[in-house]
Amino acid sequence: MATEVLVPVLGESITEATVGEWLKQPGDAVAADEPIASLETDKVSVEVPSPVAGVMGAHAVQVGDTVQVGAMIATIEAGGGAAAAPSAPAAASAPAAQAAAPVAVAPAGDAVALSPSVRRAVLEHGVDPSTITGTGKDGRLTKEDVAAAAQAKPQAAAAPAGAGPSSNGGDATAGRAGSGRREERVKMTRLRQTIAKRLKEAQNTAAMLTTFNDVDMTAVIEARAKYKDLFEKKHGVRLGFMGFFVKAATMALKDIPAVNASIEGDEIVYHDYADISVAVSAPNGLVVPVIRDAQDLSVAGIEKTIGDFGKRAKDGTLKMDEMKGGTFTISNGGVFGSLMSTPIINPPQSAVLGLHRIEERPVVRDGQVVVRPMMYLALSYDHRLIDGREAVTFLVALKNAIEDPTRILIDL
Repeated sequence: MATEVLVPVLGESITEATVGEWLKQPGDAVAADEPIASLETDKVSVEVPSPVAGVMGAHAVQVGDTVQVGAMIATIEAGGGAAAAPSAPAAASAPAAQAAAPVAVAPAGDAVALSPSVRRAVLEHGVDPSTITGTGKDGRLTKEDVAAAAQAKPQAAAAPAGAGPSSNGGDATAGRAGSGRREERVKMTRLRQTIAKRLKEAQNTAAMLTTFNDVDMTAVIEARAKYKDLFEKKHGVRLGFMGFFVKAATMALKDIPAVNASIEGDEIVYHDYADISVAVSAPNGLVVPVIRDAQDLSVAGIEKTIGDFGKRAKDGTLKMDEMKGGTFTISNGGVFGSLMSTPIINPPQSAVLGLHRIEERPVVRDGQVVVRPMMYLALSYDHRLIDGREAVTFLVALKNAIEDPTRILIDL
């Protein structure tokens, strides 16, 4: 007897989702509560668990299809006792195990088992997914896995097989012509569509302006180097730079409340709390979970929260409620090597802080040219609500706190 697999409740006001990935193929043995599919909503990916143990039946929908809450997407057939009870005699589940073997041995090589974003990365980098070890949940490939494999691939692998060691005078275009030119059309994920829509709405609605400053990271770097081992030993989390910036931002937001405010109709809404949205890279795109009441957290508490967000973003287990709200956003493009950018506001917020890479630059201190680790800061803001004076004052307050971390301790 077959058991239907239904789309679960996805969250308040969420009525539909897109099938992002099938984690189990027809014939695979499935345990009760084992994820069999991944659905993409406007904010996060949601895994669909199997209601019973058995064997994966037919898929009722395909990757990329839009499904409604409560809709049937697959069936689980009776059998496959090995999935529910590994200690049972192997002979009882041999047919199911044999049917599952081709997928279980090399899931990365099956294009159907790759999410659209990973398939796109495989094509862009020209790597064989079956040779890559996945670091995602249940060993699945992520975009980061593909990029790392491409970076590690020997340069010689890009050369045509027929090109000998003395091919300097050969026809360099022959290999490219022989390999052909390929294109693939991949439907935008629901998450990417939502990101595109919201960012474009922000540009169309807000009177957006970006103000820059730079900050000397010497003091924070020295403090981190001095205390990172003790910090990790006591709190169980690594001491990074984001803890300092989030804490400094909450202090600056308290002094400049307009930067923490939002516009609703013809009213300005001021917040006496700082819910900081932190942009985190996930396999299917950028997600922005929220650190609630960040003004009440210590640097250790902030680092623990960010670390947890990062891990669960990679696993695809962030919850809807964790993505809602937020009064101010911090985006750290520096981890990818960005030197400078003009970040886009996350509506209905009125400002976003962009952090960038740290690099040594010559600066003047006490009349002497010295080399310091410097970072550019960028504050994009809605000029309808925030004046230039307030934006500059906010950046200066943030700069002062980072260059003299003692200010964070004494709330100055």
